[in-house]
Amino acid sequence: MDEFWDTKSNFKVWFFQGAFCATAATIVSGAMAERTQLKGFAIYTVLMTTIIYPFVVYWGWSGNGWLNYKNQKGESVASFGPWYRDFAGSGIVHMVGGIGALCGAVAVGARKGWKEAKDLEEYAPHSIPFCVFGTFCLWFGWYGFNPGSTLAMKTTGNAYQAGQVAVNTTLAPCVAGLLVFALRAALPPNKLDVSGFCNGILAGLVAITAGCGFVKSWEAIVIGLIGGLVYQGASMTLKMLKVDDVVDAFAVHGATGAWGVISLGFFGDPALGDGRGFFHETKSGQFGTQFLAVIVIAIWTAGLSIVILAPLSFMGWLRMSDEVQDAGADVIKHSPPKAYGSASMIS
Repeated sequence: MDEFWDTKSNFKVWFFQGAFCATAATIVSGAMAERTQLKGFAIYTVLMTTIIYPFVVYWGWSGNGWLNYKNQKGESVASFGPWYRDFAGSGIVHMVGGIGALCGAVAVGARKGWKEAKDLEEYAPHSIPFCVFGTFCLWFGWYGFNPGSTLAMKTTGNAYQAGQVAVNTTLAPCVAGLLVFALRAALPPNKLDVSGFCNGILAGLVAITAGCGFVKSWEAIVIGLIGGLVYQGASMTLKMLKVDDVVDAFAVHGATGAWGVISLGFFGDPALGDGRGFFHETKSGQFGTQFLAVIVIAIWTAGLSIVILAPLSFMGWLRMSDEVQDAGADVIKHSPPKAYGSASMIS
C-alpha cells in the first residue's frame, strides 16, 4: 500500500477486492459450523485469504494472469484461447469458497450423531425468520457485488451496464428460488421448504454472478433455472454421501459457481461485454477457456485446502470434542454463555 497515496484510486480497489476476498473465506465457515474449533478455522482463514484466493484472483482479474492478459497486439487473451469471463466472481470468489467448504466439511467430519440420525429435523435451522432475513441481506448486498463490478459509474454506458447487471441479478435468483421451492414440495417429504427456497435464491445469485454483464435477460432466466437444478442435485448428492455441509455451502457456491462460469461458454453474448459463448460464436473457444478454468480452480483450491486442513485435523486443532458439541460451544467457550438470554438469566 506504500504507493496508494500516489494513485489514490487504489484505495477503493483495495476495499472492494478485500470484501471479495473475505467472502471466499466466510463461505467455508457455514459448511463447518457447530463442530469446528476457532483456532483451526482461524489458521485456515488466514491461509485462504493470503494464498489460495489471491492466486486465483490474480489469474483472472489482474490483467497479468494466465487466464486474462494482454498479448503483443494489445488484445485480452488467456494462455490457451479467449480471455476468461467472470464478471463478478462465480468462479474466482464463490467456487473457491465452495470448494474450500467441501474440503472443510469432509476434514472436520459430521456433527455428532448426524450420520446416524434417521430424522435430520434435530439438525434443522433454529430460526427460519433469521434465514429469510439473512437471505434478503445477502441479496441486497449482491446489488453492490454485481453492479459494483462495472468498476465505474462515470458514463451513460457504465450506468446502462450496471442496470443490465441489476436486472439479471434479480431474475436469476427469482426463478432459481421458485424452482427449488417447487422441487422440494414435489419430492419426499413433500413439504414447503422455506430454507430451501432461500438457498435456491442464493444459488441463482451465484449462477448469474459470472455472466450478469455478458448475457441478455432471457439468458439470465435460463442460467438461473439450471442453477437451481445444479444446487438441488448437489445438495442431494452430498446428503447421500453423508457429507455434513450445514448450510449447503458447496451446493450453493461450489457447484453452482462452477455452472455460472461454464454458462458463459454457452450464453456469453458478443454484443454485451464481449462475451463469446457457443450459442453466439460456435468456434470462439470460449467454452474451453471457461471449462478449463473451472478444473484448474477446483484442483488448486482443493489441493491446498487439504494440505492445510489435514495437519490441523491430525493435531486435533480442527474438531470440537463430543462433550463440547453436547454442551454447546457457547456454554463451554464463550462469555456470556448463551447467544440468546433466557428469563432465568435476565432475572
